[in-house]
Amino acid sequence: MSEIWQNDIWALSAMLASSETTAQDLLTQYRSRINDLNGAVNAVVYLNPQALDEAKESDLRRAQGRALGPLDGIPMLIKDNLNATGMPTTWGSPLFADYIPESDEIPIERLRQAGVVFMGKTNVPEFTVEGVTENPIFGVTRNPWDTTKIPGGSSGGSVAAVALGLSPCSVGTDGGGSVRRPASYTNLVGMKTSIGRVPRGNGLPQLLLDMETVGPITRSVRDQAMLLDALSGPDRRDHRSMRFGAPSFCATLDEAPKNLRILAVEIIDNAPVDPEITRSFRAMTDTLASLGHDVSFGPLPVDVRPLYERWTTIADIGLALLLQRNPDMAKTASPKYVDWAHKSYHAPHLLEIIEIIDTLRNQAAMAFDSVDIIMTPSSAAMPWSTEMPFPTHINGGPSGPRGSAVFSGWVNAIGHPAISIPGQHGVSGMPIGVQFTSDFGQDAMLLSLAQQIEQSTPWQTNWPSLAHKENLV
Repeated sequence: MSEIWQNDIWALSAMLASSETTAQDLLTQYRSRINDLNGAVNAVVYLNPQALDEAKESDLRRAQGRALGPLDGIPMLIKDNLNATGMPTTWGSPLFADYIPESDEIPIERLRQAGVVFMGKTNVPEFTVEGVTENPIFGVTRNPWDTTKIPGGSSGGSVAAVALGLSPCSVGTDGGGSVRRPASYTNLVGMKTSIGRVPRGNGLPQLLLDMETVGPITRSVRDQAMLLDALSGPDRRDHRSMRFGAPSFCATLDEAPKNLRILAVEIIDNAPVDPEITRSFRAMTDTLASLGHDVSFGPLPVDVRPLYERWTTIADIGLALLLQRNPDMAKTASPKYVDWAHKSYHAPHLLEIIEIIDTLRNQAAMAFDSVDIIMTPSSAAMPWSTEMPFPTHINGGPSGPRGSAVFSGWVNAIGHPAISIPGQHGVSGMPIGVQFTSDFGQDAMLLSLAQQIEQSTPWQTNWPSLAHKENLV
């Protein structure tokens, strides 16, 4: 019989509804695990002193028949770049070390309205613009599957916490793969929804134009659906969200798709890919074929080179705006980011980037006329040493700072939904993820496909040995 921390939030919700457990009991158990295990990975950087009161209020609502829904009483950790009332949002930078927001960002507001108990915050890289999770305030976060390796970034603290059973779920942000790649390194499910599906507002500045979305980090696909039911839907404070209704992803989750046209792209522009990842990717194509889908291999039908040649410029421009609004950044932030912020670009350069993104979106719209899904690896590299900012070589070939992210950033640019789910593990036992991207607005179909795959090849029972307290050295 599994221990309570090994359950997904769907199962925990059922246990709360049947009075098999309480919100206070859940909070106590997860706090105990944080106390015992967090030191090994440094995932959790702040504990919410109001969490027990939130759990008590949830239990009282249930006792009075006033539960707010299936998430009422579910404990959760949130990424430390999302504003939550009364909890520090440091963004991993000394610039924001003392910042305590007085109100929730829209996604956090919605989760609070659903009765979620916020346990605390998870670690991020400074300004969430790196693929590793380390900052000058809290230090480095490690991968529970191998603590000498990175868990990815920028949602590294969130995935490390969920993978280790310190929280049943988390919510993060994805501006270039920051939910999907870390999920792939830790045997989790991470989703980037269509731009506007989850409204944004009342939060930190978005440094990557409109490409950053808020998305859940979970152990199961059904948990993604449950959280997105609470997070999604129009809000007048974010005009991009007004194009969407508020469908129930849970209601359609088990409608298994049939005969999908799936384009398998295992390499982009001859960029190197770790052979273990390629093996896992091809095993997933076999699974899809066995489920009755039409899988064909081919090149990515959009030209990502102009985007990737200018990717760092996008972050530079975002940081420059941050510096303009916060002059103290020059004295308090890490010198590297101050240097990025001081770079000078002519106005036409920004307009060129916007034009490149617009062209990509047009190409993607045409591509999905002939395919339903584009599948790729979630990352080009296996998790690397925490001593390195990025892998300098992949499969024997040289690689730069974004080499591991070749499969993820283009999806943020086109604005389509994408999900990373666990695939076949590597020979070393490390997790490997596979990414699925669908047409704009087809988030529900993407979840149904992922659910179909999970039912065929379940992964929830795979835990890192560190998750069992008796293995803690």
